Amino acid sequence: MDAGDHGHAPVLFEEVLGLLDPQPGEIFLDCTIGRGGHAAGIAPRLGPRGLLVGLDVDPKNLAYARDRLAVTGTPCRFFQANFAELPEVLTAAGLGGVDMILADLGVSTNQLLTPDYGLSFTLDGPLDMRLDPRLRRTAADLVNTLAEQDLADLLFRHAQERHSRRIARAIVTARRRQRITTTFELAQLVRRAGGPVRHGPIDPATRTFQALRMAVNGELDNLRALLAAMVDRIKPGGRAAVVSFHSGEDRLVKQALRQWQSQGRCVVRTPRPVTPSEAELQRNPRCRSAKLRVARFGRPTEVTKEAGWEAGEREPEN
Repeated sequence: MDAGDHGHAPVLFEEVLGLLDPQPGEIFLDCTIGRGGHAAGIAPRLGPRGLLVGLDVDPKNLAYARDRLAVTGTPCRFFQANFAELPEVLTAAGLGGVDMILADLGVSTNQLLTPDYGLSFTLDGPLDMRLDPRLRRTAADLVNTLAEQDLADLLFRHAQERHSRRIARAIVTARRRQRITTTFELAQLVRRAGGPVRHGPIDPATRTFQALRMAVNGELDNLRALLAAMVDRIKPGGRAAVVSFHSGEDRLVKQALRQWQSQGRCVVRTPRPVTPSEAELQRNPRCRSAKLRVARFGRPTEVTKEAGWEAGEREPEN
């Protein structure tokens, strides 16, 4: 599935549908419904006896998804909420558990290409980066107030930026002259401070913008909260899928799935993460770092007997 008129191409679309294997009458929780890309493929399979519950922190994308999914014939409920609020959402929906959970941790293409979000280093806009308008702290607040060492630590911790100290020093020097308020200002600073411009598709400002977005939106803490909550909210035989886009996220997901499997609570469906095919990379280069991990919950002795399951090659420990 490509972006088409919807402004966003759902990543690993066929792989997600195949591994989640939605069935009529099931309850599906899309933790990051975005523009409804994955949900549009799953909802028709649930049918009129099923239920789709969609969460998103971005009210604009949530409204778009609501309109897009209205024609599917499947009952849907929508909540403006962070997936860290999963227990509260399911309580509000009157649900004790669900059959499927999907969390696509990527940013929607329309968010990247809308300057008002402040996520793009190629489009000038306010240095905001909040995906959830309920949040108060912006990227400009972090850039202009954090101590130099704290800023360098943030860039390295969230994005493994190897020039983090040099970039932090340049930001602190620049903000002494005047407050940094736009994406262009920050991107130009980072490009000058980060050393020679790299060749290829990766802009030198990429990691700095990633780290700030993750910090502003509390992405790793929210993912930890989701993983802690979801394991008790999936029905026996239920499936959970997470699409991550950088090593910090993927590490948390991998560790959680391994722990649950060691406890006999699930079987990991993806011993190695599923990554985009060459054909998908050609259509959507932004998905190059995507990794999909899936688990099925219930008694492992029963789960592993189901048709179509393959043990695969175990991923190396790290």
